[in-house]
Amino acid sequence: MRFEETYLNDNILDALYDMRFDEMTPIQERCIPEILDGYDVLGVAQTGTGKTAAYLLPILSMLDDGDYPRDAINCIVMSPTRELAQQIDQAMQGFGYYLDDVSSVAVYGGNDGNRYDQELRGMRLGADVLIATPGRLLSHLKVGNLDLSRCSFFVLDEADRMLDMGFIDDIMKIVQQLPKSCQRVMFSATMPPKIRELAVTLLHDPVEIKIAVSKPAEKIRQSAYVCYEPQKLKIIKHLFKAGDLQRVIIFSGKKEKVKEVTRQLKQMHINCDQMHSDLSQQERDEVMYRFKGGMTDVLVATDIVARGIDIDDIRIVINYDVPHDAEDYVHRIGRTARADRDGQAITFISDTDIYRFQQIEHFLGKEVEKTPLPDGLGEAPVYVKREKKRNDTRRHGRWHSKGNGSKNNQKRKNTHKKHSSDQSGK
Repeated sequence: MRFEETYLNDNILDALYDMRFDEMTPIQERCIPEILDGYDVLGVAQTGTGKTAAYLLPILSMLDDGDYPRDAINCIVMSPTRELAQQIDQAMQGFGYYLDDVSSVAVYGGNDGNRYDQELRGMRLGADVLIATPGRLLSHLKVGNLDLSRCSFFVLDEADRMLDMGFIDDIMKIVQQLPKSCQRVMFSATMPPKIRELAVTLLHDPVEIKIAVSKPAEKIRQSAYVCYEPQKLKIIKHLFKAGDLQRVIIFSGKKEKVKEVTRQLKQMHINCDQMHSDLSQQERDEVMYRFKGGMTDVLVATDIVARGIDIDDIRIVINYDVPHDAEDYVHRIGRTARADRDGQAITFISDTDIYRFQQIEHFLGKEVEKTPLPDGLGEAPVYVKREKKRNDTRRHGRWHSKGNGSKNNQKRKNTHKKHSSDQSGK
C-alpha cells in the first residue's frame, strides 16, 4: 500500500516524496489508519520494521490539520534510551520538514546546563511534540517545568526495554499526568505477560497489531560453536588471530560477563570497549562515538545496543551466550549485513543452552551450521536433540471485535472531531 492512499495530509506526503518513501511497511500499513481514526494502538513489531514512522506520520498529520493549543505539549513520545530519542528526533525533523506550525523538542539526560536550558525553553514555548526519556521527563515534571493536562497523544516506544531497564514506575507516574481523552500508542518488540498487563492499564479499548518476527537476512552467514563456558574466550582468541577485527560486536545478556570479556580481550591487546547499563550517559556516548568512528574495533555489549542503534557496517556479531528467545537472536544478529553488506553471526552454545538454541533453530526453520572447536581446546559438549515442548498459542488481532454494530464501530472517532472543546485553537 502506498502512503498516498491514506489520508495523511499533503505536507506529510510532500516530505515522504522528498525522502523517496513510497510503499508502506506492514506495520505502517496497519497502524497509520487506526491512529488516524483515533484508536489507541498496541503494536508488536521488531526493530527495523518502520514503527517510528507508523506512529509519527499520523500524529504529525493530525497536529498539522487540527485545532491544538499553541501553548501546550500536544504529544509525548517516550523512549528508553537517549540514543533512540535522538533517532526519533531526527525522523521527526525529516517527516515534519513542511510542517511550519508543528514544533518539537528532545529531552534526555546526560547533558550540560546549556542543553537543559534549551529543553526548558522549548517546553515553556509549548513544543507540539516532546521526545523524552522517562527519567529526564519525570525530573522536569517534579519541578513544575511542564504541564501534560492538555496532551492529546502519548506514545510509549520499546515498552519491553522500558520494563527491562526498570522504567515502568516512572512511566506510570507520567501517565497519571495525562488527560483521559489522550490517545495512546504503545509499541513493543515482544509481548511478555508484564507488558500485556501494562497495556491493559495504559490503553483504552486498543487495536492490537502484531507483525510476525521476520527471519534474519539470508546474507547473514550464521554459524555456531558448541562449547563449554571456559572455552569461549579461547574460541574468540582463535577467531581474532587473523587480525581483521574491525567492526565486531560481542553480545552477552549479563553486564558482569561483558565486563569480564572486555577485561580479557584487553589482556589479549584487542582494541575493544564495553557498553552496559552501569555506564553513565556521557560514557555511553563516548563509547558509541569511538566505535562508530572506527577508533574501536570490537564492542562488547549487553542487549542495550541490540535494538534501535544505526551502525550499518558491522562485519561480525558474536553471541557470547545464547539469547533468551528467537526475537532477541534476530535483533542481535540483525546488527550485521545491513545496507546491502554481507555479515557473519557466530553463536557460542554452552552445554546448558543447547535446548534454548534448538528453539531458535525451530523458529529459523533450519539448523545453524556447527563449527568444530579449534585444535587444542579439548572436547565439546554433545549437541543432543531434545523433545520440543508444546508452545502456547495465542490469539492475535483486536482485543474487541469490530463486527457490524460493535462497540468499537460506535467508538470510531473522526480525526478532526477528537479534540476536546476546551482546547484553544492554533
